[in-house]
Amino acid sequence: MIPIQSLEEQATGFAKRGDFGVAARQVNEELTKAAPANAAAWTRLGRCCLELGQLDEATAALDQALELNPQNTIASSLLQEVGRRRAKLSAAIPPVKKPRATKAAAKTRTGKADKPLVGGFGRPEFATLGQLPAAAATEALAPRIEAILMALSDRPFAEKIVEARNRAAQSGGKLFRRNSFYPGGPGHIYAFQHGGRWEPQINIGFFADSRFGRHAIRAGIGFNLAQGEVDLESSAGLERVLAHFERFQRLVGSEWRQMLADWMGANGGFIQSGTAGPALDTLPKDAVDWLATTTEGRELGWVFCGRWLFADRGADAEIMESAAKLTRTLEQTFSDLLPLWTSVYRGA
Repeated sequence: MIPIQSLEEQATGFAKRGDFGVAARQVNEELTKAAPANAAAWTRLGRCCLELGQLDEATAALDQALELNPQNTIASSLLQEVGRRRAKLSAAIPPVKKPRATKAAAKTRTGKADKPLVGGFGRPEFATLGQLPAAAATEALAPRIEAILMALSDRPFAEKIVEARNRAAQSGGKLFRRNSFYPGGPGHIYAFQHGGRWEPQINIGFFADSRFGRHAIRAGIGFNLAQGEVDLESSAGLERVLAHFERFQRLVGSEWRQMLADWMGANGGFIQSGTAGPALDTLPKDAVDWLATTTEGRELGWVFCGRWLFADRGADAEIMESAAKLTRTLEQTFSDLLPLWTSVYRGA
């Protein structure tokens, strides 16, 4: 166990450098566990969570700091900033319309009552994903994954994507259709929007630790640039997705450069390419520079940018294990990236 003094020195060092990222959050979290009466550590932890876009965790940490020291003006100011950011998010994302309550349960097309979204994607699901062959794991986890995808299809951001595709004469009334997820090899299941093979993908991936060394879920924008079988459809499709990717590069190299870097820094965003794992050691600014300038997309076959959740991080694990929290997190991620996706899709 790291001594409290060492943790305090590391934590204050991060703060002096203005670094409130993932590493600083981890150090301050360890410090609050070792010294739960340390109000400064709780305040710094709240600041880290705020900068990382983890507003619920920021609120909890800052409330604890104020409970220990009600005169903590820094914690009070940070808590006010949390409130402002919540209000900004609420204003930016239209509320989901809920059906009016009735005495009888709502019925599906099959006549059965709708069931609430139950169960997220936790260690048992990752174990299944890692231990079974790809096709068997996909079949076993189908109910859990499909429930999440169907819930996302009812969110406002999904309606906007479907609308953009319909305006471009593409078919589909839902973002995700049933059975729209696929085995990606051992320890990997992925999903993307209906009709999205040759488009900028609204992509979700589930990875067992056998794949990249850590249980993980990703959500963001991906480009499948791999050359498949040579026929008229795949040839034309590949040209379309390459055009989309070139448009994406121009956008992230210009008006989206700083916005995307800031978003990645605040939301656990990482790039991924080819068969490699997320580029955890690449800073957001450098990641965006790579996205804007790489000439290797076609050779790599796959380029992705988005948020990653890791099961060995306490806050991420809590999100993944709750279907409601996971769905909200995925919804927020795609809502944040919707303007970029829309600009790429309509402009290519």
